[in-house]
Amino acid sequence: MSKRIALDHPELKHPTTKRAKQIDADLPYDHLVEALEAQSEKKEVLKVAHWFHEKDLRIHDNKSLHHGSELAKKAKKHLICCYVNCPADEAWHGTSAARVDFNLEGLALMQKELKELNIPLVFLHADERREVVPTVVKFLKENGVSHVFSNYEYEIDEIRRDIKFLKEVGDDIRVSMHHDQTVVEPGTMTTGAGKPMKVFTPYHRMWLGIVKDDPDLLNTLPPPTKNDASPSKELKSLFDSPVPKAPKDKEFASAEDKKRIRKLWPSGHAAGFKRMDSFLSQISNYAATRSNPAKNSTSRMSAYFSAGMVSIREALSKVQKYNDGSSDFTESGASPGVYSWVREIVFRELYRQTTLTTPHTSMNLPQNLKFDFVQWEDDEGGWEKWYKGETGEPFIDAGMRQLNTEAYMHNRLRMNVSSYLYCNLLIDYRRGERYFAETLIDWDLSNNTQGWEPSYTVFNPVSQAEKNDPNGDYIRKWVPELKDVKGKAIFAPYARLSKEEFEKLGYPKPHVDWKETKQRAIERFKSDMRDASP
Repeated sequence: MSKRIALDHPELKHPTTKRAKQIDADLPYDHLVEALEAQSEKKEVLKVAHWFHEKDLRIHDNKSLHHGSELAKKAKKHLICCYVNCPADEAWHGTSAARVDFNLEGLALMQKELKELNIPLVFLHADERREVVPTVVKFLKENGVSHVFSNYEYEIDEIRRDIKFLKEVGDDIRVSMHHDQTVVEPGTMTTGAGKPMKVFTPYHRMWLGIVKDDPDLLNTLPPPTKNDASPSKELKSLFDSPVPKAPKDKEFASAEDKKRIRKLWPSGHAAGFKRMDSFLSQISNYAATRSNPAKNSTSRMSAYFSAGMVSIREALSKVQKYNDGSSDFTESGASPGVYSWVREIVFRELYRQTTLTTPHTSMNLPQNLKFDFVQWEDDEGGWEKWYKGETGEPFIDAGMRQLNTEAYMHNRLRMNVSSYLYCNLLIDYRRGERYFAETLIDWDLSNNTQGWEPSYTVFNPVSQAEKNDPNGDYIRKWVPELKDVKGKAIFAPYARLSKEEFEKLGYPKPHVDWKETKQRAIERFKSDMRDASP
């Protein structure tokens, strides 16, 4: 995989904690909703448009697309679609070559699906982020669009983009937006005090109750209705839009990398459905084996969810059918496998609620702002060993090597490698967060930032490996230097083999002492955060 490890560290740039609290107190999302509600009614329908974003790349069960199609059908007008390709946006977010390729392949498939319905998908181009809104507005006005539909994105930059969009279209175009990324609308699950829930356990309990009581939340929507083909001359030029190509900095390092990743991660809605069906055939094993990375018993649906190629409703509808048609996903109402997998989906829903209601989390700041006061170390040697998978900790190295080879990492390893970076190496967690963004095919800002949220928990890579990879199969697969090591020495070869045996392996000794650095991290966190006043 290609690596982008520039020294300017854009991931370390962020507003002050004081400014972050001001933004949280005056939610940009509230301003967006106000702007939407303040629009004047527009009764005359000319053309209807749907603006695709990179989180809803499907024509099936797409709320905004469906409602746009319904309006066009009712008014007997044409539906057109657009997508904005902005390389500067991908560079800003640090999107990986794997994810860019995955999305572009999905867009090509989607364009073909829409063409069969006589609906054009036009690819617009904006060199800079500031050009995105003017580019879309110009396209809509030039094509006589009166109504445009899109789905909400919850990150602060995207919300601000949509506020700007509403201002620029003014009264000329009616804008409609829909919640499409989650089953339960973000921001609506609140505590008794009326505040958005932030703690998982009560959120999970309430979510399960809502879905159990209202199974219609899992209902899916059909693809858009076919455009009338009779006046096709009017739309003809819109069907010639070429699919964008990856910019130079988002190309794979080699043709071999591209071939490998495309084989591991075939793009599109159909491929996602096939993978979901395959997972359901073995979901009965999920609860017992989900934390063992060698078992490969997870769904591997994350890339399809993050790009919106398969909706969460579609996936849960399949689980519902497997669960005897019931939307009761509680521990007593579902099998252990179903309960455990749906629980992971609920984490995803909470993360989106947090992104929406605590917007500073998408601005390179931790949810717990006190962690921004921690003095991190500049261990460049440790950083290089970490991202290359050469730390001398087999479980950590196996995880990083899987990431660098597959553009993916098992979730158990994600927790371990992040803990090792910011606790044992005391390297700013945001550098690791950025590296994940630049490498993962399933990168998702809400999942990534909150998965990297720093805490006092310091994972022990040896005991974690012994518990979750008990036979050492995962380590042997990804750290071939250790493939012939017997017994428990596989988990800590430097400590458990003789000096002579260890030196024959060609494997590095641990970069740091885990116990010493654990204590250092806890002391550093306590001292730097004790008197911090965000």
